[in-house]
Amino acid sequence: MQKISPFLWFDTQAEEAVQFYTSLFKNSKVGDTARYDAQSAKVSGRPEGSVMTVGFELCGQEFAAINGGPVFTFTPAISLFVNCETEAEIDQLWAKLSEGNTGILWKLEKYPFSEKYGWLNDKYGVSWQVNLTKTPQQISPALLFVGDNFGKAEAAINFYTSVFPDSSITTIHHHGADGDAEKGSVDFAAFTLAGEDFAAMEGDTGDQYAFTPATSFVVNCETQEEVDRFWEKLSADKAAEQCGWLTDKYGISWQIVPTILQKLLSDSDRSKAERVMKAMLQMKKLDIAALKRAAEEE
Repeated sequence: MQKISPFLWFDTQAEEAVQFYTSLFKNSKVGDTARYDAQSAKVSGRPEGSVMTVGFELCGQEFAAINGGPVFTFTPAISLFVNCETEAEIDQLWAKLSEGNTGILWKLEKYPFSEKYGWLNDKYGVSWQVNLTKTPQQISPALLFVGDNFGKAEAAINFYTSVFPDSSITTIHHHGADGDAEKGSVDFAAFTLAGEDFAAMEGDTGDQYAFTPATSFVVNCETQEEVDRFWEKLSADKAAEQCGWLTDKYGISWQIVPTILQKLLSDSDRSKAERVMKAMLQMKKLDIAALKRAAEEE
């Protein structure tokens, strides 16, 4: 299990989007599906029995998607950056992702920094960057610091790598004096958090893309001590704390989730699972002991 995995919030298209994405990438598959029970349906307004979340893998990397209703909107502030090994691969991927696209930010063509690169928002609004690197296909979340967050990328990278173990900064390239962006701002950075690859950029071109909970990051925790530590380090907005979700000081959303939760929610005794769901929906930071007690109540 990955320590950190991207989580995508859709209106009602999670299953369709997952089928689409897993058809595009190598070493990909659809995983477990969870459905809304009586408790979660009542809180969310979603139909009881309908699909709630779908786990999936792209390029062997773990993701999840939710049908959560028209609550959050994807923006290019968080995109999925794809390294492509061959020109045929990048052309095919771009063609598929372009179908019904909701905006092309950079056309697929040659740039000073890449033999072939493009950036678009797909038909679901999810933002993708594709880059010809001649290395095996891999996907990394990319964070774009613009608007109110411009100038904060390097501080954010230092913060995140201090919070998560097994983290490091791979490279940071800064804008020079001859570019459009402010000198010294982050042109491109690559870093790892808990062994997972991330990227970051910033620009002062006038774009106001904001981070939204449409893309969040699940942090899988084995113990309550881990849950407590990540919660204390990351949470910066008390009003945003709910059901294991939090928002950090840069506006990025995280889900701090004990790994036992999935086991409790998938119990074959559905009354146990529903009690756990009811307990979880009343929490902000998730409490492993309380979740276990809910499962065992009569």
